[in-house]
Amino acid sequence: MEIIEDRHGRLSTIIASQLSVNVSYEVIGESAIANAILYKAHRIELPGESMRKLGSK
Repeated sequence: MEIIEDRHGRLSTIIASQLSVNVSYEVIGESAIANAILYKAHRIELPGESMRKLGSK
């Protein structure tokens, strides 16, 4: 969180996750912090099955 706080409003930060946005709120736990992180986020959700799952079959 210190990195995010230091960079907020000054520098770009990329955070990549395999979790959906809805689950991110649960994982972060603190709703105020989750809102602060996700408020101005550009979200790209990729549809379909995981390529890892498809490659392991």
